[in-house]
Amino acid sequence: MEFTRITVNPQQMGGVPCIRGLRIPVATVVGMVADGMTHAEILEAYPDLEEQDIQEALLYAATVLQERELPLVQSG
Repeated sequence: MEFTRITVNPQQMGGVPCIRGLRIPVATVVGMVADGMTHAEILEAYPDLEEQDIQEALLYAATVLQERELPLVQSG
């Protein structure tokens, strides 16, 4: 899968994945969605973002998680 809105630059933000070369990490956007913010609220907080940026950040996060195994605590 090709991500056109996600950039990684070792000289910017420590090389963490960001949105379109902006200093807005993918993790920040995904965290805002996880905290219950609407897309409209996120776009208001970060006027440089576009709706497609949010969608691609979520898709990127889902893809990255599919590629690694995370330790989970079993309930019960």
